[in-house]
Amino acid sequence: MADYSKILKQIIENSETLNDRDGFVIDRDKIRGISEAVLILFFPEYYDHVDQREEIFETMIADLEGEIRKVDMNYEEITEQFVASLPKVQELLYKDIQAIYDGDPSAKTYSEIVLSFPGFLAVFMYRLAHVLYELNVPIIPRMITEYAHEKTGIDINPGAKIGEYFCIDHGTGIVIGETAVVGDHVRLYHGVTLGVRSFRKDEEGHLLKGGKRHPNVGNNVIIYANATVLGGDTLIEDGSVIPAGSLILNTPEKYNR
Repeated sequence: MADYSKILKQIIENSETLNDRDGFVIDRDKIRGISEAVLILFFPEYYDHVDQREEIFETMIADLEGEIRKVDMNYEEITEQFVASLPKVQELLYKDIQAIYDGDPSAKTYSEIVLSFPGFLAVFMYRLAHVLYELNVPIIPRMITEYAHEKTGIDINPGAKIGEYFCIDHGTGIVIGETAVVGDHVRLYHGVTLGVRSFRKDEEGHLLKGGKRHPNVGNNVIIYANATVLGGDTLIEDGSVIPAGSLILNTPEKYNR
C-alpha cells in the first residue's frame, strides 16, 4: 500500500499557511442555524414554534455572539446592535411579503410565500446579512447570503442597498452586486443581473477593491426576465419597465409601461 503520509503532511502545512492569513474559522452550521432561528422567531405560527420563542431567541443570541467573537473583538456591542435591529428587519420583511403577494398572481397566501417562495427566502437572508454588513462584520454576512444563493439560485451581495416592498418573482439566476442601490416597490424577474460593466485595475494590473461598480434602480421599477444592467454610473429611473433580455450599459431612456 502506498505511503501517503508525506502528502497529508504537505496538505496540513498548506492549510495552516492559508489560515494564518486571517485566522477566521467560522462554523457554517451555526451561521445557518442562526438565520433559520430568526426566520422561526419572525414567523413562529408557520413553523409551529410559538411556545419555544424564548428558548430559540436565547440560543440564537449565544450562537451569534460566539461566531462574531471569532472575527471582531467588539462582539458584544455588535450582537446587541444586531438584535436591536430585528424588529425593523421584521417590518421590512412584512412589506416584502405584501409586495410578493400583490405582485405575483400565483401567491395564494402569506404562509405560502414564507414557507415556499425562493424569492422571499433570498430577501430574508439578505436583510439579515445587510445588518451585519453595515456593522462591518467580516465574512459572516457573505456566508448568510451565499447560503441563500445555494438554496435558491439567487445571489444578492449583503452590501447592496434595497428599499421597501421588494419583490422577486421566480428568481433563479438573479444577481445583485455589492454596490447596487434598489429603490422602493421594485420587482425583479428571474435571470436579472445588476452587475459590473468593467473592473478597475492598478498600475500592476491588480483589481482595485471598493468604489461604485453596480447600477442604481429607482422606485416603482419592473425589470423583466434575463435583463442585464451594468455599471456604477447606470441609473434606471423611477417608474421604468425594462423589457426581458435587455442589455443596459448606461443611463437609458425611460421605458414606459
